[in-house]
Amino acid sequence: MKKFISLKIIIISMIAAIVSGFVIGGLIVLKLDMPEIRQLDHIRPPSTTAIKSRNDQLVDEWFIEKRESLAFSEIPKILIQAVLTTEDRSFYYHSGVSIRGILRAIIKDILARKYVEGASTITQQLAKTLFLSNEKKITRKIKEAILAFQLERRYTKDEILTRYLNQVYFGSGAYGVKSAANLYFGKKLSDLSISECALIAGLPKAPSWYSPLINIKQAKQRRNVVLRQMADTGIIQMEIYKKSCKEPIRLKKNKNKSKPVVFLDEVRNTLEERFGSEYIYQKGLSVQTTIDKDLQIKTEKAVEYHLEKIERRNSHLEKRSLQAAVVVIQNSTGDVLSMVGGRKYKENYFNRATKARRQPGSVIKPLIYAYAIENGYSQASLILDAPIIFGNWQPENYLRNYSGEMTLRKSLVRSLNIPSVRLLDTLGMKNVFKFCQKMGIETDSDLNLTFALGSSEVSLLSITAAYMVFPNQGIYIHPGFIRQVKDRRGRMQWIYRPKKRWIMSRSSAAVMTDILKAVITEGTAKSAQVLNFPVAGKTGTTDDNRDVWFIGFSADVCVGVWVGMDTNESIGERETGGRAALPIWIDVMRFARQKYSKKTFDIPDDTIYVTVDVNTGKRSENNNPSSTSMLLKKNSLPDYK
Repeated sequence: MKKFISLKIIIISMIAAIVSGFVIGGLIVLKLDMPEIRQLDHIRPPSTTAIKSRNDQLVDEWFIEKRESLAFSEIPKILIQAVLTTEDRSFYYHSGVSIRGILRAIIKDILARKYVEGASTITQQLAKTLFLSNEKKITRKIKEAILAFQLERRYTKDEILTRYLNQVYFGSGAYGVKSAANLYFGKKLSDLSISECALIAGLPKAPSWYSPLINIKQAKQRRNVVLRQMADTGIIQMEIYKKSCKEPIRLKKNKNKSKPVVFLDEVRNTLEERFGSEYIYQKGLSVQTTIDKDLQIKTEKAVEYHLEKIERRNSHLEKRSLQAAVVVIQNSTGDVLSMVGGRKYKENYFNRATKARRQPGSVIKPLIYAYAIENGYSQASLILDAPIIFGNWQPENYLRNYSGEMTLRKSLVRSLNIPSVRLLDTLGMKNVFKFCQKMGIETDSDLNLTFALGSSEVSLLSITAAYMVFPNQGIYIHPGFIRQVKDRRGRMQWIYRPKKRWIMSRSSAAVMTDILKAVITEGTAKSAQVLNFPVAGKTGTTDDNRDVWFIGFSADVCVGVWVGMDTNESIGERETGGRAALPIWIDVMRFARQKYSKKTFDIPDDTIYVTVDVNTGKRSENNNPSSTSMLLKKNSLPDYK
């Protein structure tokens, strides 16, 4: 009897202490910096930003907290019951704080002689999550209780529960029940089994410890505890409980699809520059990029396949030491359709397509010839291929021979160095480089006549975009990675409108396209004829075969390829642009052609095809073996022999 009275006294004393604590706590709260509860009306938890392809396929998701919100009506009743059973059975009956729960927690803490149970209701947990820290201090608990009372006065039970189920952490980066269902099971909430609902319901108690991705054994044990509680409270029958406990945990299969991280980093840079990093990671944007997922995959495969071939035929190259970069741009829009920045990108996050500056070799020559065509020269204009000295420097052709006088067309198709240097000298270095700058070319290298041989370092993206001027009828379009950005409600935030500049006349662009088509049919890129549709382009190879290039285009897309070593070593004695870079270009261009409309190259009304002798620059008969058909401007036709 005395023991019973003593126990009763202890319990009454504890209740009195609790009530006194809250009274005293209430006085303390007057001096504490309490958050305004009505802030909850304006709190928008960080949302996931969706990065999509040009065809609205999901490419990636960016988030601080992986979260997707739902309305109360969208959450299955069985999942709600499972959560309430394990987290707060008296949720619909208390006013934010459970006295019974507090007593139970205090008794457990006293018996254990340490803090073992928090006694927090769902409302208290929500208050802590939204407004407070995780510190285990009496002041925080007082604040938590007061905020819980305020939440209960301001919002309905269903509103509080909905906010909780969308807000709480379920482990492994998932916030909210919808994200948890997708992360662990790859399912919609409506498709979850009772066993799966129980697993999710059991996670908030210790999200990391019970995560099935980390501790499958503990996750199963915790699930079964929740199932038992559901059976004890009559939510499910004992037969269903036993069956659900035996159900294996079938987690979502990780398809391990590789992401186009190089492309995504360019998208990220663009968005951060415009919106700031906090905005893009928290506001739940929908970003439609320019990427073509199928073409991206094909581009990556083409790079790896051909680099392995090059490494096998050059024994001095270590496996996977050779690098390559590829850019594919849609001519009419400037949209970057696919991009490869090199192998082992995650080791140093260096994008060789945009950040690397390498000597372009002969792929720079068409820009010099384009300036000449725009300023009175024609394909049939003559240029001398003969020894010449500029101060202490004497340029040489690749084969160290000379062919005398020839047309500009023949000079460029054969990629001769001496005529190109002569032409640059005649046109003026400053004039030509200013023209190149308008086409997006920038370089940190010293400018001199060696520019004609590709000595000034440029990026792959910039030189590829410059080539787009030719199929684009003389218009430069700045390449871009994003098409549009919408907010979480579908309202347009930004439409990317690329910068456009007029560079040369439509007829000059068409003439340059005709010359570069001849590189395919007559010059250093004959293997591209396998494509069987009109293409144009130029090879490039630097000294000692350190950098090899092919930049070329169809009427629809422009593709740039660079192959080389990060160490600037030679790839191999026989590895030229035509042998090492062009095969990658062919494979990528072949697939791009299948996906995009099959346009034809532009032939302006003020141009005409004329048969010209490539040695004399004079009009000739078709049966002349040294003659070829050239596209010329009607106002600059050559005389007959």
